[in-house]
Amino acid sequence: MSSSQNAGIGKGDPGSATLIATLSFAGLLSGLIIVLAYDSTLPTITAYKATVMKEAVFKVLPGVSRMQRLVYRNGTLSTTEQTKKDDEVIFSGYDVSGRLVGYAIPGAGPGFQDTISLLYGYIPEKRKITGMEILESRETPGLGDKIYKDPAFVANFDSLAVDPEIRAVKKGKRSAANEIDAITGATISSKAVVRIINEANRLWLPRIEQASQPKDKG
Repeated sequence: MSSSQNAGIGKGDPGSATLIATLSFAGLLSGLIIVLAYDSTLPTITAYKATVMKEAVFKVLPGVSRMQRLVYRNGTLSTTEQTKKDDEVIFSGYDVSGRLVGYAIPGAGPGFQDTISLLYGYIPEKRKITGMEILESRETPGLGDKIYKDPAFVANFDSLAVDPEIRAVKKGKRSAANEIDAITGATISSKAVVRIINEANRLWLPRIEQASQPKDKG
């Protein structure tokens, strides 16, 4: 190859500065598109999640005709229009006469595959759970996903005592008011649901009891 041909190789090729500038611009443009897409879809996603949560509250608290969002701040449960990222939230449910029926308590924790998010109803006077709804789960199809697809498993939580704490036992061995039948072949997912609820109970039940105490008027 002649020297003149060698000299022609790379002639007109973009320099490193040009490549860096091009890549930077492409990255900036991609990031901008992602941000704009997120911002434009966020209201729709937020509204959808609120609808799903509302439907779940009515499922886990039978007899409820109205619900209210409650935030735990400064040692008290209160309603507020202001929302914060780190808010600790539960929902109170009321019947047609305005009487408090109970509370819908959210919980989340690790399952077999990923995080399981759920909501369950709780009646303070009876110290019983009235229902459980899985909000989000990526458990194994055909096994772990039975925590929300198996009606018999979900029915375990329709009238479940919380004392001394909830226990998952081998299917068919349930004998106490605080026990549930685990799913055969998916005991890890079954026990994960129980663990999440027990942890939420330890956090929220004392708070609910405290909020139910008569205020000292001095």
